[in-house]
Amino acid sequence: MKKHSPTPSLANPQTAQLWIVGGGIAGMSVAAFAIRDGKVPASHIHILEETDMPGGSLDGGAAPNAQAPQTWVTRGGRMLTDETYLCLWDLFESIPSLENPGLSVREECRQFNTQVQTHAQARLIDARHVIADAQKLGFSMGHRVQMLRLLALSEDHIGSRRIDEFFDEAFFQTNFWRMWRTTFAFQKWHSAIELRRYFLRFVQEFPRIHTLAGVKRTKYNQYDSLVVPLQRWLMEQGVDVRFGHRVTDATFAEQPDGTRRATALQVEKGRGTSTTAATSVTLDLGADDLAFFTLGSITPDARYGGNDDVPALVRDRQDHGWALWEKIAQKAPDFGRPTAFCGNVDEHKWESFTLTMRDDRLLQRITEYSGNQPGTGALMTWYESGWHLSVVVPYQPHFYGQAQGTYTLWGYGFQVDNLGDYVRKPMSQATGKEILTELIHQMGFEDLLDHALATTDVTTVMLPYASALFACRAAGDRPLVLPEGSQNFAFLGQFVEMDGDVVFTVEYSVRCAMVAVYHLLGIDREIPAIYNGMLDPKVGLHALEAAFS
Repeated sequence: MKKHSPTPSLANPQTAQLWIVGGGIAGMSVAAFAIRDGKVPASHIHILEETDMPGGSLDGGAAPNAQAPQTWVTRGGRMLTDETYLCLWDLFESIPSLENPGLSVREECRQFNTQVQTHAQARLIDARHVIADAQKLGFSMGHRVQMLRLLALSEDHIGSRRIDEFFDEAFFQTNFWRMWRTTFAFQKWHSAIELRRYFLRFVQEFPRIHTLAGVKRTKYNQYDSLVVPLQRWLMEQGVDVRFGHRVTDATFAEQPDGTRRATALQVEKGRGTSTTAATSVTLDLGADDLAFFTLGSITPDARYGGNDDVPALVRDRQDHGWALWEKIAQKAPDFGRPTAFCGNVDEHKWESFTLTMRDDRLLQRITEYSGNQPGTGALMTWYESGWHLSVVVPYQPHFYGQAQGTYTLWGYGFQVDNLGDYVRKPMSQATGKEILTELIHQMGFEDLLDHALATTDVTTVMLPYASALFACRAAGDRPLVLPEGSQNFAFLGQFVEMDGDVVFTVEYSVRCAMVAVYHLLGIDREIPAIYNGMLDPKVGLHALEAAFS
């Protein structure tokens, strides 16, 4: 991969204005690091966010258009670990928790995970409702050789090849792949480079992939536990957050010495109506100003469904999640190629669902069946199911403000075009009640079906680009955080290139923010190294023992 060596003319933290495009966790982290470590006055920091809420894809809360009150939804979930999420924990050591201003978010997580420890006992379940012995990973000697070959190759040599170009078909029937696939959302046609990075970044999980004992969780969903406290802290500092502001384009200028600067942002304010138009303005960037652009997203065109309807699958990019990157990519050949990631909906779509249960009968039955109290298990995957269903039961309450006597569960289907085993239609064409019906049958809880349907609200979400960040890619498809010669701008998010780190993690968004801010402001503070468990002999030995068990 191409290395970067830009030499910015360091901005004066006291006079610089920071313009952050996108109010997701990457943009919010830029603001926090600029205040905490760069000593930039908070009033000089401006976040431009198209929607009316912070957090980007890291969302969770009341279901939109729900017919019943206290109906909840998250579009996706994230796992955290102590070893690999070093930039994330560095940031949240400084942010007061949601409920206790004397306790940091990081310390709240430590305390919570001491009390509620993950040790899943029902990771894989077959078509007969039998819990598999998932500790047996199922590798043949040939699979071990295939894995070692992938690890031994350089990324330049691997290029844009798919995972299934390195492994035989039997590998995809192993317990290891069944668990790894659903834990991290890999498909066999995804990037072999990214799988290699995941092996290196999460090798410590090999011996515990069947229990996910290394997973750390936040007290509530990650919107309530991470985004809300961070947003509150930024507002208390005085950051200028402008919701309803969409950056539609940007201007860049190249200097005679080959350096480049962002010189202006085109901003659309308001969404307009049938009788009024949105207002467009140009923000000229001064000599000391910095610009940070969030590129792409995995949640554009997400559409919701409920008990009795089906979420639409949007194929024609009606939202604006890719529009800015498509504009910027035309400015320079090293600004990335978004079509590599958003060009094939069918390879990257999946559907998630959140159950809001009005009593705990279903939850109690799952607890008895799995052997895990809520919050102590992990993904339960019906690996032979037509829709490839997985669910996880979080600690309750999972949402801040969730009423007593209300319970939630999250799950997703990985093969939404296949027929269900009991509901004989594709998941993408099934209503919320039909998805619940299929799930109850997969569990073998038919005696609870009528009760569950009467007491549960299902919110479904169709996500056209859920795993787009794993698309096979070539060098240059993802731009560097700091492109060559960048003097005052950086790129952020899950579609930028950082050697050695893995996308689809909150850590990736926080790390790229840290890299960008520290470089452009000249902050003399060490950025945590990217964890590679293979450099630890004990971790490598335990992984090897698991692979040969």
